Amino acid sequence: MKAVTVGSAMIDIITLVPSEDIERVTMTNATASFLLLEQGRKVEAESITIHVGGGAVNASVSMSRLGLAAGIVAKIGQDLNGKKVRERLAAEKVAADHVIETDKGATGTAVMISSHDRNATIFTYRGANRLLLERDITPVLFAGADLVYVTALSDNSADCFPLILTLAREQGAFVTANPGIRQLTSRTQPFLESLQNIDLLTLNETEASALVPALAANAAARESLPHVDIARDAPQLLKKGLHFGGFDMGLATFFAIVRRLGPGRVLVTDGVHGAFLADESGIHHCPILKVQVAGTAGAGDAFASTFASFTAFGSAPELALRAATVNAASVVSFVDTQTGLLSRANVEARAAAFSERLPVRSWAWVAPEV
Repeated sequence: MKAVTVGSAMIDIITLVPSEDIERVTMTNATASFLLLEQGRKVEAESITIHVGGGAVNASVSMSRLGLAAGIVAKIGQDLNGKKVRERLAAEKVAADHVIETDKGATGTAVMISSHDRNATIFTYRGANRLLLERDITPVLFAGADLVYVTALSDNSADCFPLILTLAREQGAFVTANPGIRQLTSRTQPFLESLQNIDLLTLNETEASALVPALAANAAARESLPHVDIARDAPQLLKKGLHFGGFDMGLATFFAIVRRLGPGRVLVTDGVHGAFLADESGIHHCPILKVQVAGTAGAGDAFASTFASFTAFGSAPELALRAATVNAASVVSFVDTQTGLLSRANVEARAAAFSERLPVRSWAWVAPEV
């Protein structure tokens, strides 16, 4: 099975700082926490390491280890960091024929500062990742692809999103997208219009919430929606729904509207509270697998790419959710975004071994009354 990922290639510089050497402030009436960096002070680090990352690279490595013939479409600079990206892809047996070099920007770089609960603050220079052009996107990029996975696109590159999906669909691929918050909020309408060409959409809770105002304004899509009967012990997000900019929407309503606009499957991840999948049968929820966290970067890429791969393999939703969960749990057990990525055999073995700790609950769709 051939897979093509589209999106960013980055160099990740990861700094681990002992908790006692950096202050953390947590807000009383909000969920945000802040690391305080003292101006002019030199802080001793536990380690500073350099890795190759980026959404498209992480996803392609994940898929390659899962047994797919993976390739990548990304833009890098004509620099040493670009060479590091190519070396990493070669080491992971990821085809780099469509990695494009440019002299208009350097290879993207991220600096991660990680301390306390290891949920890193990330400083990002997107560089060449911003510079995909429509003339770069041609049908040959997706020829023979069974699965096309589009990660977050930045700035000018985000303008290529509709064309990428159209060409991928024309090639007969299973098309999945995992866009970022910047893309959703800056190009909401083009994104919504492109949903018709997406088979699987993956968002986190924050990204899903950002779409609520636009979906609430779509009167036609809100008519005669199915719903689910929610029990008192249902996960919190299913009960409380999504909120953004003064707009509120139940999670089931959100799923029903988005599915009506195109994607047959919609995933919403909710951090430590697990993940929700909506498909033709209803809504499914899988909790997280609790592990010792070394770093949270890359967890979303691991989850989304694994679920997409197992879905493309034809796996049942329960297995795909458990597989994505155990692979993401493995990734957060390491500092970087790729060391923890598992083979398909290891993912399946862990999914089976932890099935009791990962119970998948389901709520069937109830048709609207006529």
